[in-house]
Amino acid sequence: MIEALIPKHGGYRSLKSFQVAQLVYDVTVLFCERLVNRRSRTHDQMVQAARSGVQNIAEGSQASGTSKKMELKLTSVARASLEELRLDYEDFLRQRGLPQLEAEHPALKRFKARRCAKLDDVRQWVAEEIKRMDEHRLTRTATDNAQGQGVQAVPGSVPVRVRPCQSRGFIPPAKPLSPETLAANAALSLLNLACHLLDRQLAAQAEDFPQEGGFTERLYRLRSKRRS
Repeated sequence: MIEALIPKHGGYRSLKSFQVAQLVYDVTVLFCERLVNRRSRTHDQMVQAARSGVQNIAEGSQASGTSKKMELKLTSVARASLEELRLDYEDFLRQRGLPQLEAEHPALKRFKARRCAKLDDVRQWVAEEIKRMDEHRLTRTATDNAQGQGVQAVPGSVPVRVRPCQSRGFIPPAKPLSPETLAANAALSLLNLACHLLDRQLAAQAEDFPQEGGFTERLYRLRSKRRS
């Protein structure tokens, strides 16, 4: 089989790294429009970093036909841009005293299980989590009121009078998560995935480059074969 001078390239839309980075971009644009001052430098930097991640993945994939070196360089730029964006989201949470959720947090586990592919999927998750917290808060309030009156509220049963000491072990529920906390943590979860995928992509490109070479090496091999 004759080696092609310019191998198949592009096809970046099918890359999982591109798909996740594009979703991060969509989330970031909406996040910054609603929660970051449009006149601030942070607003522009976050949007540009998100866009850079997407654009450089695409450009690197397209450039791979003639330059593996350029593909590697542009993929690295995409990875660096998303790392910058990740720090911006972490700063947003830290500077406002909002929590960065652990990987095993129930809400974050539900987000990962959803496998969001579109912006609407992320927005729906935020809405569902807020609704879930509201329902829990109402249930908890009803239970607390019953316990305060010496009544044990058990769903599906007749309220039972209890002694006050029986409720001493009650642990107040955690502070509800705000919409901005949920949105920022969703973006961070997506960024963690995108950065992980790009790390693997870079490792594969770095391994292929010395083995396959670039355009110059392919041209040399083809010329050598024709001369022989």
